[in-house]
Amino acid sequence: MIISGVAGLAALAIVALALWLYAPDKPRAALEASYPGEYLRVDGVRLRLRDTGPREAPAVILIHGFGASLETWEPWARALSARYRVIRFDLPGFGLTGPDPTGDYTDAREIKILADMMDQMGLPRASLIGNSLGGRIAWNFAAQHPDRVTRLVLVSPDGFASPGFPYDKAPKTPLMMRLLPYVAPRGLLKANLAAAYGRPAALQEATVTRYRDLLLAPGVRPAILARLGQVILRDPAPTLARITAPVLLLWGEKDGMIPISNSADYLRDLPHATLVRLPGLGHVPFEEDPGASLIPVERFLADETP
Repeated sequence: MIISGVAGLAALAIVALALWLYAPDKPRAALEASYPGEYLRVDGVRLRLRDTGPREAPAVILIHGFGASLETWEPWARALSARYRVIRFDLPGFGLTGPDPTGDYTDAREIKILADMMDQMGLPRASLIGNSLGGRIAWNFAAQHPDRVTRLVLVSPDGFASPGFPYDKAPKTPLMMRLLPYVAPRGLLKANLAAAYGRPAALQEATVTRYRDLLLAPGVRPAILARLGQVILRDPAPTLARITAPVLLLWGEKDGMIPISNSADYLRDLPHATLVRLPGLGHVPFEEDPGASLIPVERFLADETP
């Protein structure tokens, strides 16, 4: 009876914890009112985007990282829009673009969507700026479509193997991530976001709220889980060798997500790339210190020495 009673209490505690942590999706209409954007249907996906700056100016496309949204770029986008046509969008499976109805979150699918988005927007060429996952998509796109990329800015790009992420094999999804469709503890999310900053104190509560709101957009959490199961890294060297556009590598020296030591791999395979180190900054310098981190990007886009 004692054992049975203890087991029952434990089960009750687990149920109570699950109910306490449970976080339902937020209504799409409310999120769209809070986080406005334009929508463009591309290959069956309703992409949320923002398109600012002079339409006749050179185009710059910003591609966010894992778990982020187009809002991550807003400080840079506002500044760049004075001189460029600036397009940023929520990748399928993130933000208010929401899930891809095909369920395909491979790089090949993302590259096709990017190319077709450019076609629909009448953009034969553009400079690409990508962070982390967005960096991996950007450099793969630049290799496959060299005639469509003017300049390439990679901010702490993903792509090389690391512990737990080998080549040619899908990584195992951690148990905590399997719970993602049902829970979204603010404290855990804030800790993960703070780890992306070189100075965690710079993370603002409004930023945490925005990330959590868009994580709770309908269908996003199952889409993130599906994407994790489809990531298969390949040796980047042969692909990087096909890139012809000028490349700027921008890396926070205190990046705890993809350490700056990884820049050596890119410099080996992109010998003409320029590396700019950002002292004191982490994985998302455009959020942490948008003014300082944008300076080398503006010089590079203007064809000046960063």
